Amino acid sequence: MKSNNLNDKIFSVWKPSGILSNEIVYKIRENYSIKAGHAGTLDPFAEGVIVVCTGNKTKEIPRLQLKKKKYTAKIKLGAITDTLDCDGQIVFRKKIPNISIKDVNNCLNRFVGKIMQRPPAFSALRRNNVRLYKLARQGILINLKPREVYIDSLILKEFNKSFLIVDIVCNSGTYIRSLARDISSSLNTYGYLDSLTRQYIGKYKRENSYSYNEILNESL
Repeated sequence: MKSNNLNDKIFSVWKPSGILSNEIVYKIRENYSIKAGHAGTLDPFAEGVIVVCTGNKTKEIPRLQLKKKKYTAKIKLGAITDTLDCDGQIVFRKKIPNISIKDVNNCLNRFVGKIMQRPPAFSALRRNNVRLYKLARQGILINLKPREVYIDSLILKEFNKSFLIVDIVCNSGTYIRSLARDISSSLNTYGYLDSLTRQYIGKYKRENSYSYNEILNESL
């Protein structure tokens, strides 16, 4: 495809698990020789919608970052990792108490609305202009202050003794890894994010997203 077909556009790409969000942007810049950026990263292990802006539409990125997002998260109970997700090393384990579906739903209800959330040490936030995940990889863990985020809804999709799957609709700035940690703590155990899918950002959903292979093969 010619570069001007993608230039000055806003579109979405479905990121597969194992791919960095920035790889999508790099491939678009490289394959189509255009300016490009994205409106919100996804962790490498996660899959889902990445909104890409090109050319003069990159100025729309701050506005798009504020759009509501929906995620499907699988929370593994009974252990916690240093990164709060499946890519990290397990650092603590804790017995899972006898939890009912009612207990889980009551717990989830407590996290709907305005809540205070402490971002993970492994994050893209900056301290003295250095990404926190880079500091964390050097063993420098910054204890961040909690900040206010807004959760529109938490819907339990599946639950057994070792994990739960939850649909989450939330505003910008919410860390799903932190939410997994805090929900597990509220259930009197440890937990980490075992898988994550971003279903949509605003109007951008899987059904109207390009695939990563289309980006690679220059077949858009």
